[in-house]
Amino acid sequence: MSKKAIIITNNALSYESFKEKYKVIFIEGTLMDVFITTRDYIHMGYTLLTHPLSGSVKPNETPYKTIAISHEKLNELDFNSLMLIENSMETAAKLLVNKQKKQWPESVLDDFRLIDFDLIKNALA
Repeated sequence: MSKKAIIITNNALSYESFKEKYKVIFIEGTLMDVFITTRDYIHMGYTLLTHPLSGSVKPNETPYKTIAISHEKLNELDFNSLMLIENSMETAAKLLVNKQKKQWPESVLDDFRLIDFDLIKNALA
């Protein structure tokens, strides 16, 4: 991906790794909070550069998500990006409904952070 990007993440590893090269919006919240913030930016005219459900890790299997959006705003709403984020939010909501938040050990959280980071790093390369 040669485009400049804005990174939206709740993953501290992604934040620390990308903050010098990209504008990074760090969300102190859940995966759904990352989706909501991404949707808000899409409504402002930004477009998705990475798929919100990239990788084989489902939203109910990891607490972390990193998404890249365009650095430049359009003068209009990108309906394809809006549909992708809305559909991703709907899928995540279905998978997360009535699920108790898991208390993962820090070593497992480190693994989830690394998986999410690797996915976005490869997408941006």
